[in-house]
Amino acid sequence: MYHIISIRDFERNEIDYLLEKARTFDTPAYDARALEGKLLALLFFEPSTRTRMSFETAMARLGGRSISVDSVEASSIVKGETLADTIRVVSGYVDAIVLRHPKEGAARLASEFASVPVINAGDGAGQHPSQTLLDLYTIRQSMPIDRVRVGLLGDLRYGRTAHSLAYALSLYGATLHTIAPSGLELPSNILHELRERGMDVTEHENIDSILRELDVLYVTRIQRERFPDTASYFNVASSYRITPELLTGVRDHLMILHPLPRAGEIDPAVDCLPYARYFEQSRNGVPVRMALLYEVMK
Repeated sequence: MYHIISIRDFERNEIDYLLEKARTFDTPAYDARALEGKLLALLFFEPSTRTRMSFETAMARLGGRSISVDSVEASSIVKGETLADTIRVVSGYVDAIVLRHPKEGAARLASEFASVPVINAGDGAGQHPSQTLLDLYTIRQSMPIDRVRVGLLGDLRYGRTAHSLAYALSLYGATLHTIAPSGLELPSNILHELRERGMDVTEHENIDSILRELDVLYVTRIQRERFPDTASYFNVASSYRITPELLTGVRDHLMILHPLPRAGEIDPAVDCLPYARYFEQSRNGVPVRMALLYEVMK
């Protein structure tokens, strides 16, 4: 059975295969009946717009159908049912499960009890592998991923998208620059592992010191839902903002990515600049997730 739980489970050749598969689904010539007769369960116990809708769209574009649970309140978890039991039950209804859950490790746990493939759509501050694949797909559309210079800006402590992307980039000889508010730096265990993998990682206190040397700037929001209290959130919520003025002198090919939603960290005036690629990045979630669904259910 082919689960997709963490980007750390993949070798580079497997990622390259999935990115190439996504490219075939990003053309009008793909087989629109490839998953006809298949049924997908979307179990989203945290809010989601892009991830959920792009998985649903991907399934529909391949000729399949989907059923969903929208929240914990809409499930038997409020009655005391365990996640393990929920997964066992839903496995009997569908051909694959896409799970988003607030607890890190929930997707791995689900895969141990599922009788069908499980795709992790985000587990707390852990991993978000399908987001990482669409991030890499977006980068590859404009430049080689090998030895790319990437800046990770924002909430790097709780940001699962940043964690997943950093691990994936380590497979491509990328250079990583991290810029985070105090207290939201990339966790030390992740930094240690990246460096053990041979990755060149440099920490910065502010964006100005590195911005003009980057090929990709990956911006993340301060995640209010990950903070233990409101005061802690507001202490750092407005600590950085990408504006047209800040981008003066950057490399012509600079690509600004963001997993979205944004919460003020990118000025809307940046949207019309050639560097802004985050809406294209979001659109790329469909072919990438089509590739994932096809691989686990074909």
